[in-house]
Amino acid sequence: MKKSVVALVSSLLVLGTVLAGCGQSNSAPPANSTDQNQNQSAETPKGEQVLRMNLHAEPPTADPGLSEDNISGAVIRAVFDGLTRLDKNAKPIEGVAEKIDISDDKLTYTFHLRDSKWSNGDPVTAHDFEFAWKRVLDPATAAPYAYQLYYVKGAEAYSKGKGSRDDVGVKALDDKTLQVTLEHPTPYFLELTAFYTYSPVPKKVVEANKNWANEASTIVGNGPFKMESWDHKNQMTLVKNDSYWDKDAVKLDKIKFSMIEDENTELSMFQQGDFDWAGKPLSSLPTDSIPHLKDEGILQSVPLAAVYWYKFNTEKPPFNNAKIRKAFAYAINRQEIIDNITQTGEVPATGAVPTTMTIKPDGYFKDNDAATAKKLLDEGMSELGITKLPPITLSYNTNEAHQKIAQAVQDQWKKNLDVDVTIQNQEWKVYISTLHSGDYQIGRMGWLGDFNDPINFLELFKEKDNGTNDTNWENPKYKDLLNKALVEPDTEKRKQLLIDAEQILMDEMPIAPVYFQTDAWVQNPKLKDVTVDVLGNIDFKNAYFEN
Repeated sequence: MKKSVVALVSSLLVLGTVLAGCGQSNSAPPANSTDQNQNQSAETPKGEQVLRMNLHAEPPTADPGLSEDNISGAVIRAVFDGLTRLDKNAKPIEGVAEKIDISDDKLTYTFHLRDSKWSNGDPVTAHDFEFAWKRVLDPATAAPYAYQLYYVKGAEAYSKGKGSRDDVGVKALDDKTLQVTLEHPTPYFLELTAFYTYSPVPKKVVEANKNWANEASTIVGNGPFKMESWDHKNQMTLVKNDSYWDKDAVKLDKIKFSMIEDENTELSMFQQGDFDWAGKPLSSLPTDSIPHLKDEGILQSVPLAAVYWYKFNTEKPPFNNAKIRKAFAYAINRQEIIDNITQTGEVPATGAVPTTMTIKPDGYFKDNDAATAKKLLDEGMSELGITKLPPITLSYNTNEAHQKIAQAVQDQWKKNLDVDVTIQNQEWKVYISTLHSGDYQIGRMGWLGDFNDPINFLELFKEKDNGTNDTNWENPKYKDLLNKALVEPDTEKRKQLLIDAEQILMDEMPIAPVYFQTDAWVQNPKLKDVTVDVLGNIDFKNAYFEN
């Protein structure tokens, strides 16, 4: 699912998105600290219920159809409401749809919409959903997550310019009834309808202004909150949406987001009482602070359906050679990174599918297999007819943890492979553009699951041009196995198809998995009912401060 701006985060994944992966049970709720700063952070805002948090970075967009990262996703989840919404266990519950009929063959879903309004007072209709989904699929939109709608009949053909818009299986039967026909039975479809790409958008507003989602004054949503202000790269304020159908469940009056990239500053502001939350899933904690926060008993941590990995550009030498890619992957000491840098219960990743949904628990290779790595490097260089590697650059987006991990991997590759690697960082929006354009060799990324099923991680690499691959790798047999898994009704047969597909992915190694992730954070003890699920989604709908 979701690309993560920070140390991924489901997600998923978010990410992911996205979003499993961590093998650590939830720690105890934060205890009251005797530290003066912690006492300050515990103060409940006077009068209004105001949540103060950090987004870590500027959201690239507030458009549900164009979003592809966890920070934008969190804002969209607050400002928009889909047909369904996920509860704290990442299970779908009714959203705008108050009743859902499913045909016996599991191919036709009929959503009956409740009375609900856009923040400008207009009614939310089934036509808005039909428009939104077909807009995502329109090739001219170039939506990065268009493929998430390919479960709908005719969606993939239309998105790829091989079919008609009218043949897409989503149709507003009237203002209150949306009928959806699927290509094949999809047991997790109602989880998908909670994902932001499936959110409605106001047809009249979008058609009148192509930049409607870039400024607070023009953003129209249908969620628990509406956007009051957006001072780009600085601050964003959301306020309770009195037009929301379930407004009585919303207790917060405001959410004030800052956009501070430095994790130490964020944690300091939490300790001084300026923030009510610090860390995941929208930022990260300084790695050096983790032991102290654990000792204080205020660190919270949950397993995440998410993976942290490095992508190889398989069209640029020397990583156009699978053995060289595997050499670099095998030469990473994952446990060392977890023990010394991340420190919140992550699990070494020797496969692509996180532990919350793993299909092969033992993985596909050994962590820190330096001997095999050196052998594969020599063989790969011989196959390419070279005796010396070209200059190698490892790229990452600006973040303290990403930097420390990159430096550790740089040292490990020098130690295990005797390879000199340059590391470089870029601001998130520039970095993601660099990956999409293929102007990189090795790039940090993570995936936060959109729903808790292995297919969501494996399908990322099904096609080289799907908007989330970036590796330029594609394999016909891999694609065929995933296509068969999509329609296989037998659970065990489907599992084996997915294992066979993951084996190909790990044999050709367009990615180097590093670890399966956790979300870790600290929060004001008086803040209640902020939902953080295994997919890395954070939801403020039911949040409140205890008096």
